[in-house]
Amino acid sequence: MQKPERHIFICTSSRVNGQQKGFCHSKDGVAVMMKFMEEIKDRELGGEVFINNTGCFGICEKGPIVVVYPDNVWYGSVTPEDVEEILNKHIEGGNAVERLVI
Repeated sequence: MQKPERHIFICTSSRVNGQQKGFCHSKDGVAVMMKFMEEIKDRELGGEVFINNTGCFGICEKGPIVVVYPDNVWYGSVTPEDVEEILNKHIEGGNAVERLVI
């Protein structure tokens, strides 16, 4: 099994029954997830960076939430437009995007 250097979790408000509804879903959490998928593929980072959608992290008012492990960096109010900056500065550059850190 290949182990990634980083694992990115994106809240899409997924429910156990498969439904996607809630704050992060209504605030483009799915679009954020899709942008991460696209960028990771384009940058050929698939073996180094894994991504997963999640259910609620419990801080909906700050959503969509993106969490990067093992760095334990939590980002809030992430938009699809923020994804490239997160990948450039944090994932490839090693520095958190401070304006999004919660």
